[in-house]
Amino acid sequence: MEFKSSVVLYIDDDPQPVGEFPCPVSFELDTRRLTDGEHVLKVVGKDYLGKEGIRLIPFNVRNGPAIAVEGIRKDETVEGVLPLMINAYSKGNQKVFLVHGSETPQSIPWWIVAGIILFAAWTVFFVITSLSVKL
Repeated sequence: MEFKSSVVLYIDDDPQPVGEFPCPVSFELDTRRLTDGEHVLKVVGKDYLGKEGIRLIPFNVRNGPAIAVEGIRKDETVEGVLPLMINAYSKGNQKVFLVHGSETPQSIPWWIVAGIILFAAWTVFFVITSLSVKL
């Protein structure tokens, strides 16, 4: 009789296991064959007496391109015409960096515009008061 524990790995509700391994095990889960979205890794551990323990580990897969949307948020109430900026980009093959489409363009935040206006107004005020003191 061998006194080793083993684990059996399942993905979602698939009755076919991903693999069965003696413990301890180092395992690489290839998510490229899974669809994007929520999944559950089910680990069934068995000791040498046959007792089982189960652990469910939920995880998200995103192998497809990341999608960024600016102009609307989840559960937001909107009306009229909405200007949206949408970008979809992926990591590519990670050997060549693609500049085009690798970053999501965003509009300038309102506080930066307000800061520029305040700085310009202060500059004009400073120049006018400095010139009037010398005259």
